[in-house]
Amino acid sequence: MRLRALLETDALGLRLLGGEDELDRTVRGVMTTDLRDPSRYLSGGELVLTGLAWRRDAADSEPFVRILAGAGVAGLAAGEAELGDIPADLVEACLHHRLPLFAVHETVAFATITEYVVRQVSGERAGDLAAVVDRHRRLMTSGPAGGGPEVVLDLLTSDLDLRAWVLSPTGRQIAGAGAPLPGPLGATLAGHHLAATRTGRRAPHRAAVGGTTYSLFPIRNTGRGAVPAARDVRESVLSDWLLAVEADASDWPSARLDLLQGVTQLIAVERDRRDAARTVRRRLAQEVLELVQSGAAPAEIAARLRVAAPVLLPGLGVAPQWQVVVARVDWSASGQPAAAGEIASGPVAQALLEEILVDPAVSGPDSADRIAVAHTGEEAIALVPLPALITASPEHDDDGASAESDGEDADALAGEPGLHADALLASVREPLTAGLADDGRLTLGVSAAVHSAEGLRGALEEARHARRVAAARPGRVCAAGHHELASHVLLLPFVPDDVRRAFTARLLDPLRDYDRRHRAELIETLEAFLDCDGSWTRCAARLHLHVNTLRYRVGRIEQLTGRDLSRLEDKLDFFLALRMS
Repeated sequence: MRLRALLETDALGLRLLGGEDELDRTVRGVMTTDLRDPSRYLSGGELVLTGLAWRRDAADSEPFVRILAGAGVAGLAAGEAELGDIPADLVEACLHHRLPLFAVHETVAFATITEYVVRQVSGERAGDLAAVVDRHRRLMTSGPAGGGPEVVLDLLTSDLDLRAWVLSPTGRQIAGAGAPLPGPLGATLAGHHLAATRTGRRAPHRAAVGGTTYSLFPIRNTGRGAVPAARDVRESVLSDWLLAVEADASDWPSARLDLLQGVTQLIAVERDRRDAARTVRRRLAQEVLELVQSGAAPAEIAARLRVAAPVLLPGLGVAPQWQVVVARVDWSASGQPAAAGEIASGPVAQALLEEILVDPAVSGPDSADRIAVAHTGEEAIALVPLPALITASPEHDDDGASAESDGEDADALAGEPGLHADALLASVREPLTAGLADDGRLTLGVSAAVHSAEGLRGALEEARHARRVAAARPGRVCAAGHHELASHVLLLPFVPDDVRRAFTARLLDPLRDYDRRHRAELIETLEAFLDCDGSWTRCAARLHLHVNTLRYRVGRIEQLTGRDLSRLEDKLDFFLALRMS
């Protein structure tokens, strides 16, 4: 805004004392000070407000004004509340340094002037940024991206002092200005956004995390793969990007909200372009999948893999190994599965699997270039090439995975190349659970690595079996790996429910009843005893019990059930009952 505009606003109560020829100066901010030397806090273009507390005698005015002029401030406004009339020496110093001087009536608070200037300057900056965004939008829709979303996010930071990040539905950072958003924070914000979207709340969504408030704006997919607005929100909620802004937008004026909506539309154009780039990889996966499912000759499948490998692994030519990952998203209504065709789950699972397979430690939109995902019916199927250098990440917590996958061998996993089922979900479970709410489930199965085209058909069946094992588990987001198909967990999901209930009730109900009456913790003791392979010493140490107390509890278990825990058959029966319960 211009200095002249301040005089034209009666509510500010300003009176010009000098500098009429300088009223076209631009005001970029406002600062209140009574320091004798405020230069360290000035950057140029400010309207400086002062109550004159720095002035002890006439000699103080000249150095004070000289400092302001040297810093390039736009003007000086002095309050009349302290001294009444503005001292003549201050007027003369301002005339000498060509610094516009205003008198502020004693009835006008500096806060009123500050609020007015900040509001006007912010509005003009928003208008300038809107013009830049509109120009950039036209560039992106008609030609190359010209820098991508980062350019607009940088403008938000420099012109509106807003820090912002573009996040995937799992919270992975796609783009950002300045310091990257920590991964756990991104996942938490994505979870807030997905949960709010599922409840139908109007965006932007407000999220307070760690004492900081963020506003979350959806970035709608507007390209050929977009879901019409009238369709079910569940068809898009798990695939849309979001814009996270470090600010509370609840009290923003409509002009600023419109500006941010324009930013999201601009980023959506870039999203559409990146989605279009995935078309080649998706088509390659679809062609390989159709050949595998139709029983094509291995030579024909191998030829198609030779075409796919350079696209997915630029510079390496041929992938030494491949893995297959199968995912499915199922929705229910009132506890019943959704009717066939009611919700298009295949494309949702496809977009979601493409996101899940991206290494969570890699940021940016192009980190999924090695992922080829097709969908058939309600399934999404990924063909993942494994270069020789890719091995399991040592920091994956396979102890946690073992707990969910019923004993997956951590030592065996650590030395195997490729993807591990639970490691894939470690960083995305929180936001996806929020997006699935109480009516959706994601299940995922991972095959072993295969070295040739002949192994792909078996790998596909293996991944599908693993997914069915995952589907038999409780929880909204579940995965299973090929290791589990060689153990009892492959059999348990297919035991009829009535047989399962009868078997577990016969063995465990007497113990549960006793625990309810006596708080004896027999079930906990049984689980620990089996987990310690029947070792009295290790089990007692784990439960913090004396060995004699442990022997008493095990004896009570055997007395109530009529079983003998020194016999392998009885141990196995108890083990299976606990797994099925």
